[in-house]
Amino acid sequence: MTSIDRLISLCPPPQTAPSTDWPAVEQSLGMPLPADYKQISDTYGPGTFCGFLHLYHPHAHTSWTSLTGPMPSTIRTQLQREHEQATSTLPADPQDLFPMAVTDNGEYLFWVTRPTGSPDEWTIAANQARSFKWYTYDGDLAGFLAAVLSGQETVSVFPSSLLDHGSFFTPLAPAADLTAAQPEQSSAMASSSDIRAWARGQGYEVPDRGRIPTEILDAWQQAHTQ
Repeated sequence: MTSIDRLISLCPPPQTAPSTDWPAVEQSLGMPLPADYKQISDTYGPGTFCGFLHLYHPHAHTSWTSLTGPMPSTIRTQLQREHEQATSTLPADPQDLFPMAVTDNGEYLFWVTRPTGSPDEWTIAANQARSFKWYTYDGDLAGFLAAVLSGQETVSVFPSSLLDHGSFFTPLAPAADLTAAQPEQSSAMASSSDIRAWARGQGYEVPDRGRIPTEILDAWQQAHTQ
């Protein structure tokens, strides 16, 4: 059984998922992508694993989880700044770390893009939210997801409660393109978990449940309607 087969067995995918023009996506990014990532994306579409892990996707409904949106470049710029200021120890050169997932707590997952041009050999690194703690996995994304969602692999920067409700995948409901939304519509089109995860990634303190503070909603709107 391949890692993809194991992942599908652990987390049944939705019946349908949007198709992707991968050559166009890779041309836009200026690099090839791992075959397992493309298969996962084609199988599941945009959504979350265990209501926690958001894989970046070309068809994401918000810019903060879009593989081809501004977030990967923004995060790499931040890593480069930290590297130059020697404020953190990274598992690889910042230019070799490409963000490809985010959690509701604000952790980012990266491909370690070495060797260049051989994406199927890339490994995984994760950075704990608002800290300099890193976790690394010496394998591909499909293997990582299958190992984590089966409980075989414990990720030190993830909460111990990750699998309390089992392994499951939640697809995002169809939504209009946020880039075409009016400012007053953007927060309504995004789910509350989307906004909480984005806010945590920006360093805000956000309650797990209940009403999202107005200042966070305002910051979300400003960030996504420019």
